[in-house]
Amino acid sequence: MVELSPIEINGHTFLAVTVLLPKTTLLAVSNDKGYIMCGALDIGLLNDKLKDRKIIAGRAVGVRTIEQLLNAPLESVTWEAEELGIHKGMIGKEALLKML
Repeated sequence: MVELSPIEINGHTFLAVTVLLPKTTLLAVSNDKGYIMCGALDIGLLNDKLKDRKIIAGRAVGVRTIEQLLNAPLESVTWEAEELGIHKGMIGKEALLKML
């Protein structure tokens, strides 16, 4: 099952995506500039193999819901996210607001 829902953070709308898979759930919150995602996101791949795409993204681990993803500290971020002032340890929703 895939669930898409708009969420608001400080008056700005983002898209929350939940994908229920066998034995795991993928979680992401995005806008047109970047996204945060659960532990399934491979930051190393984005920074190394896909660096020419300049993807702005952050990864939080140990989250099971969109609410947890929004409030969890990011475990890692892409180099492009760092350029925007997004850093490891920043709370998910704070990182999203830097992607405006």
